[in-house]
Amino acid sequence: MNIEVIIIDDEPCMTESLGEMLTIAGFQPRAFGQARHALEYLALSRECIVLSDIRMPEMDGLTLLSAIQQLDSQLPVILMSGHADIPLAIQAMKQGAQDFLEKPIKTEQLFQQLHLALNRRQAYLQMHHKATDNEYLTQKIIGRSPAIQHLRQQTSVLAQAQVDTLIYGETGSGKDVVAEAIHHSGPRAHKPFIAINCGAMPENLLESELFGHEAGSFTGAQKRHIGKVEAANGGTLFLDEIESMPLAAQIRLLRVLQTRTIERVGSHQLIPVDIHVLAASKMDLTHLSRQGLFRSDLLYRLNVANLHIPPLRERENDILLLFEYFCQQAARQYQREVPSIKPSQQNKLLNYLWPGNVRELINVANRYVLGISGDGINLNEENIATTAESELNDLEYHLDSYEKSILISTLETCAGELSEVAMRLNLTRKTLYRKMKKHGLDKRYFRDLDGTMLSS
Repeated sequence: MNIEVIIIDDEPCMTESLGEMLTIAGFQPRAFGQARHALEYLALSRECIVLSDIRMPEMDGLTLLSAIQQLDSQLPVILMSGHADIPLAIQAMKQGAQDFLEKPIKTEQLFQQLHLALNRRQAYLQMHHKATDNEYLTQKIIGRSPAIQHLRQQTSVLAQAQVDTLIYGETGSGKDVVAEAIHHSGPRAHKPFIAINCGAMPENLLESELFGHEAGSFTGAQKRHIGKVEAANGGTLFLDEIESMPLAAQIRLLRVLQTRTIERVGSHQLIPVDIHVLAASKMDLTHLSRQGLFRSDLLYRLNVANLHIPPLRERENDILLLFEYFCQQAARQYQREVPSIKPSQQNKLLNYLWPGNVRELINVANRYVLGISGDGINLNEENIATTAESELNDLEYHLDSYEKSILISTLETCAGELSEVAMRLNLTRKTLYRKMKKHGLDKRYFRDLDGTMLSS
């Protein structure tokens, strides 16, 4: 962290000599002849400390100190004066100055105070930056469950480490949200964040989109095109659904990761790029590499670190919190009131398996606020049913809940094999299908997928 020493003195010879001395000593000085100009700069720059004369025209050092305190109460200020004035020094210290130095200044004493001020400022900025990051992560990665708290902690660490990272998670679990959180919580936050969906891009265009092309390099390439990798220079490149990337593109991507250079299609010129690479997959890339569907060398290069996003069905403590949050968002978007939610509707949310994860929950919240129905779980049906209290006391409600729990337990035991489930429960296949549809159960989420999907 490069912290400047802001020198403020109305005597040019003083600012010049101090500037030269501090530069030689390894500090980074910036001089101002007027206090108001220095204040304008301090309002825009936080990475600095102040060394100021007290007796100046227009605005003296004590008035400047008060103004700085209002701007940033943690900014270290060292005052200096050519007049041995003990009461003035005491007043300056009471107002929050770090120290009061008498001119001519003793070099050793000045350097000692400057190093103290620099250490104080650096510690404060690091602590403030961490608090800001934590606040951002809490707003973006929402939840109180232990799994989400751990995910936020790991995201914060990886944001600062800036290592290439794989993000695993089922469809709709929020891999893109985590990728953006890593970018915006790290040192590249003000640089580009470039995302590309490898599964949505035609194979014949993917390399051009990633690496760019020169004019005339192929039919239809009428002018030079800057690719996503080059556009992300200085920032973050996010490769979503990387398991869908063709093997030919994987080879070129591996070369980029190894050399941090690219070649546009149709060119032999190497262009250096400084990028932080994040990749996301809903499939187990280790399993795909064993099948020859994903390059193992690319996997090792990407997998410096990895994050696993838990599916929503494993975050029961977060479901109602997230639903309320997305309902509030929908209410603002559609200018509607948020309907109150009944206990029976809460139970419906908690008992649903959420095959579409958080993305599906967002859709349900939008529909609930708008008062419409759709595919999957429908809460608005509850609004024309009996009251929550009568439903909870209703025998049919309890029987349905018990029936669902038996179905889930047997499906888990039988790993989604419906023939075995039907035999154990003494049901026909047709009856089993009907009951599963009634309770919103899907056999795919109980099968042993042999590692092709994450269990997280």
